[in-house]
Amino acid sequence: MITEFSENKFNQFIKEKKLFVVDFFAVWCGPCKMFAPVYKEGSDQYASKGFTFLKVDVDEHTNFAANQGVTSVPTIVIYKDGKEFNRWSGATNLENFKKRLDEAL
Repeated sequence: MITEFSENKFNQFIKEKKLFVVDFFAVWCGPCKMFAPVYKEGSDQYASKGFTFLKVDVDEHTNFAANQGVTSVPTIVIYKDGKEFNRWSGATNLENFKKRLDEAL
């Protein structure tokens, strides 16, 4: 399940040291469209393992994305214990996505 993004929710997750993933995307981005079903499948499989999944439209949340150092889309960031754990840009397949999620467990 993918939780609706808000900056307050993001800050709360950091403060509570939640394990969560953020997909920074844009609706016009081809690789973002390719990655969207992978992200959905990963969220369905890993929500029960303690992950929360967020999506951030960089065109709607430009300042937030810039403050997070996002310079290309898609950019996926895993947060663990209140800190950035892993980050990459570009679409990936489900196997690689799950591998990165497993590394955070």
